[in-house]
Amino acid sequence: MRYLFFKDMKKVNWILLLLWHVGISLNAQTDSLSKKDTVITFENTVVTGFQQGKANQTSINIEGYALNSINERAPFNLSDALAKLPGVSQITTGNAISKPVIRGLYGNRVLVLLSGLRFDNQQWQDEHGLGLSQIGIDRVELVKGPASLLYGSDAIGGVINIIEEKPVLKGRKTDFGTQLFSNTLGMLSDIGMSNKTDKNWWRIRIGFENHADYSDGKNNRVLNSRNRGYYLKAGFGFDKKKWRQENSYNFSYNQYGFILEDLASSFDGDARWVRSMNGPHHNVILNLFNSQNTIQLKTSTLKLNAGIQSNLRMEDEGGGQISLNMHLLSLLQNARWEKNLSPKFHLVFNQQFSFTNNTNYGGRIIIPDASLFESNVAGYLKYLSPSRKLILEGGLGINHKNIHTFLTKTLNAPGEVIQPFVKNTVTTNGMLGLVYQPNKLMSIKQNNATGFRAPNLAELSSNGLHEGVYRYEIGDPHMKVEQNINSDLTFELDKKVLFFSVSLYHNYFVNYIYLAPTAHDSFFHFPVYRYKQRDARITGGESYLIYKPRLIKGLQIKESVTVTKGKLGSGENLPFIPAYKGTTSVRWEKTSQDKSRTYFAEPEFVYVLKQNSPAQFETSTPAYYLLNFSAGLSLSKPGEKNRVRISLNVNNLSNTVYFDHLSRLKNFGLYNQGRNIVLSIRKQF
Repeated sequence: MRYLFFKDMKKVNWILLLLWHVGISLNAQTDSLSKKDTVITFENTVVTGFQQGKANQTSINIEGYALNSINERAPFNLSDALAKLPGVSQITTGNAISKPVIRGLYGNRVLVLLSGLRFDNQQWQDEHGLGLSQIGIDRVELVKGPASLLYGSDAIGGVINIIEEKPVLKGRKTDFGTQLFSNTLGMLSDIGMSNKTDKNWWRIRIGFENHADYSDGKNNRVLNSRNRGYYLKAGFGFDKKKWRQENSYNFSYNQYGFILEDLASSFDGDARWVRSMNGPHHNVILNLFNSQNTIQLKTSTLKLNAGIQSNLRMEDEGGGQISLNMHLLSLLQNARWEKNLSPKFHLVFNQQFSFTNNTNYGGRIIIPDASLFESNVAGYLKYLSPSRKLILEGGLGINHKNIHTFLTKTLNAPGEVIQPFVKNTVTTNGMLGLVYQPNKLMSIKQNNATGFRAPNLAELSSNGLHEGVYRYEIGDPHMKVEQNINSDLTFELDKKVLFFSVSLYHNYFVNYIYLAPTAHDSFFHFPVYRYKQRDARITGGESYLIYKPRLIKGLQIKESVTVTKGKLGSGENLPFIPAYKGTTSVRWEKTSQDKSRTYFAEPEFVYVLKQNSPAQFETSTPAYYLLNFSAGLSLSKPGEKNRVRISLNVNNLSNTVYFDHLSRLKNFGLYNQGRNIVLSIRKQF
């Protein structure tokens, strides 16, 4: 076997940073720290798909991110919010178009769940972002590492589980929030209303956002980086004695400007703060409906989830001329049966089904018309020792996926390189993990899991020019399934004045799919890229520390370090591997004696080292440093909670001029965003 865990880790310098953090923890005091004060809300995490419980009760590496923490950081979108977590980055095309990167993996290697069902926003394309706003969500749960056992295909690198809000208090509640952004003269606002009785509830929320072009640290405008969006969310449900139902509907309409090299030569100039979409841009319309049902049987629980999703993506070349026009329609279903066999054993059976159809209506076609069918069956068993110090968990699953492409105009017409095809794949996956808690303060978690990903439509059947990236891409219908095996070791120490966590992982891939330029081919002076496969490995680690000095009440010193390294079996570097990153912040928080007022202030220093291991079509990226600052207060009347919340966030306070290695605009010589001051206000009525 070629699974040589941690073979390369001994040769890299970043292990010294992790050992330095261990040294800090050994010198700290010995009382216990409540994690509820941290940004990451571990204690309230629900491990969706496995079982409900705390994060330290499973070997899966999972973290939670609450809505208040998301808003406090004033992100541009949900991907930007997640990128604040250790081990998470984002591939960006400006501010609005971004997709999360978990431990060096992105796109179809990261599964996104919305209201318990998988969400697909055509994320196989680099310039297609996640496209989800933080409006109307309760929290986000992040699973790091493969979770194909119960989630099926595409959960090879991790899972982002987005949990929608629902009323928690009886009676009617209305709230309004707005954020004002200085760099783009933008706004993100929403208003929501909900009502809850003993057995029924409903909610509705509308929102919009609008941003002009952003400017970099030199105060240079990045032309056509503007965006706007409109959102509608609604939900209703009921709680009966043995049946709980939660229904939700999401609608969004987003427009994202194209950012192209030398766009000024073909784009009619406009005023600095103009945000009209007369130039080239994306139009994305989402409609999603799903129903989650929990049925309490005599000695077990049955959970049924079903939904339908419509994703319409169009590319407007300017002046209303639609070129690319794709519609993705998905039907999804999931059933999970859970039973406590005894106080020691918990059993889960999971069944999943999805049917997806992609149809082209535009003149420009980059992937064919196709239908995709997937089904997955898995079992999971958890054991808790009588002493409650040892937890063992494991499972097995089998998955079938069928891809059927159809004749699609000029893309795969007779005589073309790639013809219509039918492709079937059957894979099995497993997981084995343990949690050892020698005492109440310490946890050691070890997890081994496999994942898989069937090649997506672009990798199998691309045969055309991708104008957004200036290259001609050719797929390969004979590609094999991409599989991985991941080993993850986590140590956690939770004391009163100190919380410390360190995770090391080794991720080995068989048939890793990547895009590489050909040596001599060209298409009208555009370079030709082909999808290839080769074994690969990604290694890395994350550490997170919170220290609360006894002498200064309300003070927290937080530090995180993230390192990632990825290589093909041939020794070449993998693309889109984030640079080594560290974040240091000092947070002070104070609550008045009657608990009606809470204040906080938090300066943050982010240091990103030079990324000098670029892939074949990348270049090295210099190191950079960012200074951020956030402060705020919440006001409430006695007996109420968070009636008014006001915060001020300054990103890139020093107006640093920098390239991020995962910015696609770096290839155009365009820098990341300069100073941005964000005022956030949220009021409950």
